Amino acid sequence: MGVLGERFPSVLMIWLWVFAGFALLDGNSSSPAARPPVVNIGSLFTYNSVIGGSAGPAIRAAVDDVNADPAILAGTKLNLVQHDSNCSGFLGTVEALQLMEHDIVVLVGPQSSGIAHVVSHVVNEFHVPLLSFGATDPTLSSLQFPYFLRTTHSDYYQMNAVVDLVMYYGWREVIAIFVDDDYGRNGISALGDSLAQKRAKISYKAPLSPGSDASAIKDVLLTVNLMESRVYVVHVNPDSGLQIFSVAKDLQMMASGYVWIATDWLASKLDVSEPISAENANLLQGVLALRHHTPDTDRKKRLLSQWNRLSSVNTSYPNSYALYAYDSIWLAARALDIFLNEGGNISFSDDAKLRAMNRTTSGLSSLHIFDGGPKLLQTILAVNFTGLSGLIQFDSNRNLVQPAVDIMNIGGTGPHSIGYWSNYSGLSVIAPEILYQKPPNKSISSQQLHSVIWPGETADKPRGWVFPNNGKPLRIVVPNRISYKEFVSAESNSPLGVKGFCIDVFEEALKLLPYPVPHTYILNGDGKSEPEYSDLVYEVAKDIFDAVVGDVTITTNRTTIVDFTQPFIESGLVVVAPGKQRSTNPWAFMKPFTLQMWCVTGAFFLFVGAVVWILEHRINHEFRGSPRQQIMTIFWFSFSTMFFSHRENTTGMLGRMVLIVWLFVVLIINSSYTASLTSILTVQQLTSGVAGIDSLIVSTERIGVQDGSFAWNYLINELNIAQSRLVKLKTSEEYQNALDRGSRGGGVGAIVDELPYIELFLSSTNCQYKTVGQEFTRSGWGFAFQRDSPLAVDLSTTILQLSERGDLQRIHDKWLSQSQCSSQVNVVDKNRLSLNSFWGLFLICGVTSFIALLCFFWKVFSQFRRFTPENEEPEIEIQPASSTRPNRSTSFKHLIEFVDKKEAEIKHMLRRKSNDERPQATDGQRSDGNSSSAA
Repeated sequence: MGVLGERFPSVLMIWLWVFAGFALLDGNSSSPAARPPVVNIGSLFTYNSVIGGSAGPAIRAAVDDVNADPAILAGTKLNLVQHDSNCSGFLGTVEALQLMEHDIVVLVGPQSSGIAHVVSHVVNEFHVPLLSFGATDPTLSSLQFPYFLRTTHSDYYQMNAVVDLVMYYGWREVIAIFVDDDYGRNGISALGDSLAQKRAKISYKAPLSPGSDASAIKDVLLTVNLMESRVYVVHVNPDSGLQIFSVAKDLQMMASGYVWIATDWLASKLDVSEPISAENANLLQGVLALRHHTPDTDRKKRLLSQWNRLSSVNTSYPNSYALYAYDSIWLAARALDIFLNEGGNISFSDDAKLRAMNRTTSGLSSLHIFDGGPKLLQTILAVNFTGLSGLIQFDSNRNLVQPAVDIMNIGGTGPHSIGYWSNYSGLSVIAPEILYQKPPNKSISSQQLHSVIWPGETADKPRGWVFPNNGKPLRIVVPNRISYKEFVSAESNSPLGVKGFCIDVFEEALKLLPYPVPHTYILNGDGKSEPEYSDLVYEVAKDIFDAVVGDVTITTNRTTIVDFTQPFIESGLVVVAPGKQRSTNPWAFMKPFTLQMWCVTGAFFLFVGAVVWILEHRINHEFRGSPRQQIMTIFWFSFSTMFFSHRENTTGMLGRMVLIVWLFVVLIINSSYTASLTSILTVQQLTSGVAGIDSLIVSTERIGVQDGSFAWNYLINELNIAQSRLVKLKTSEEYQNALDRGSRGGGVGAIVDELPYIELFLSSTNCQYKTVGQEFTRSGWGFAFQRDSPLAVDLSTTILQLSERGDLQRIHDKWLSQSQCSSQVNVVDKNRLSLNSFWGLFLICGVTSFIALLCFFWKVFSQFRRFTPENEEPEIEIQPASSTRPNRSTSFKHLIEFVDKKEAEIKHMLRRKSNDERPQATDGQRSDGNSSSAA
């Protein structure tokens, strides 16, 4: 460009300002400043690129539409000044400085995040708002670059969509393939942060230098193909990105089992060449691609219908960046219209910083600061309208609201949508603009996508990982135990080098996997002491080993650093104490019942005997006789029912009812007594007095703990037991010796260990020792893998299959003894039966007896009243007042004598009395008749 060409815009601007000045002098001095006829805006992007080739025509079309719309910027035209950044940070900076010479008020672009970083420094200096439609780097912060405004969505949201997609299909690791510049590095950094929040990760980052050739791409893909993960996230530039898939296809990496997820660059490339060519369609079969979501509006359809008629269009279709570029021009125009309507002036001033320099020699003399830049910036941030790309509105962080992407699956002849992602509701098959009208819902059940055709033209979801082909088998560390070798130990004669219950379970579980798992066992331990299991787990977390296979307990602190499989055996801490056979006691037969129970039982024997005697005395000759004989009958009958050997037979209904209930009570008491006495005579008692973990804590007994067990730290940290009380024991022989010597003899009063070890120990000692109390922890043994290892999940499934098929029990029976010992030492005092266990029976018996007695006495009183007529008046003699008491005693004595009579005698007396009363009534009637005749 010549000198005249360079200065012509400046000269033109001077004349325009002179003309505006004369217009102001002619007008009213109090009226607002006249609008300038022309306002310069600049655009900076790479013309010859996928994004720039589509954005250029859209920018020019937007300027034309603004200038043709009389409702906006009335009397002012936009003058577009375009410069090519040539995809270079240095040239982009130079071009930006040249744009500043034209006194532009808004700069649209650039498309590159790297160039945007540099250009943002320029616009900050000259207070010119920068509207970038293509710089998606999340690190372009408004705090560092206050005049930078992103008119597209940040890659932060796009990477969140990728993570939700990965989580939706159940993958935990991805490999990132990216261009090694600001755009690629910072986008992948956002991906890693988002994955970490979901407990997933980038297992490997594969950078590509900008403009890499096929050879460099092949080297990178060969490296990632040796990795475990088969989920690739590709974040590169659209101009050269397709070459990655071409090389991948040659390496047979587009086959079944692979997952390719491309960010929006791929959609940008495919959109400008729609319809997709047959070659590209065949190349991209099964790829998942993201594209910025833009709703289908009438304005968008109108632009698409006119696209091919626009000047200098070299693309068949605009991509989403073209729509954002179009809206950026309209955003600037609307903001300028408000700015001018509110009295804003388009004026520029010299930069004080540049004034201090020799501007003539430096060539910066034509650069000026836009005086209205701060106000125009705030106006832009406040603009709110609906453009071709959707709602144009900035949030408090200066990001466009309502970020959303389309999720496409490329299959057949081109891409087709399988759903959407939005920051509002996550994954959905419903368009975001419809979801915005409903309450937000990111629940797992609401996340939905349509079916996908994966690479290899299969509908089955890829597993997402394979065992690496780099020749490295799985490094499995195995504890070299010196005791309880049934669980795991070294074996020189075995091809595996190890043997045991845990090894067999692991090998059987591996056989059920649908893929081979090359692995090698590495023993850990010197053979003299048990290895520290927590150290083995930490070494797995540090990537020294890939897994731990053995009797490893699943504890809370371990699960925070590694992943465990499903437990293959239940475990828990128990207390073992020495026991002795209870010595013979001549009064042992009294132990089953408490004193209260004995007293109540004896009282009820006498009570029931008395009740039955009362009920049977009048009707049963076996319950009659002399007073001495009757008392003996009561006692004999009462206690003979204990053995069901009573010789007296009950004949009355009430007596039989009471006896039936009482015999049932006696049956229950006899059975309970027999069971309790048997337990007491055969039970062992503790020599140490320890009855469980609670009594062990408060006692002063020394406690044995297996060397290397997690129980050592658990007893100290969780149960606050002094370390001086703990003794490390290595073998079962040391267990036995320590228990035999006891705490006072230099041994231990009890041992705390996990249940599987204790079961073997008790079996080996012929049940000489016993567990006391209950398990006070609940856990299990599992195989430990590195965090997020897919093997932990797959092996959990196969372990469950082993359990369901019975194979787990078969392996258990092979290695572990089947001898069963009593798991509990019974304490005699706790086994004694008290009244609390039987008061219900006694209550039933007492109520039944009371009802029977009530019925009996009601019957007796009724008979007594019939035996003593109401009209019979006893002879009354005049006696002193004190003589009435013997009469009452005589009446009570008559009642007792009446009760003591036999039932047959009473009935006979009542019949005779009834017959005696009948003739008297007849004689009375006859005497009355004779009297009437005589009258």
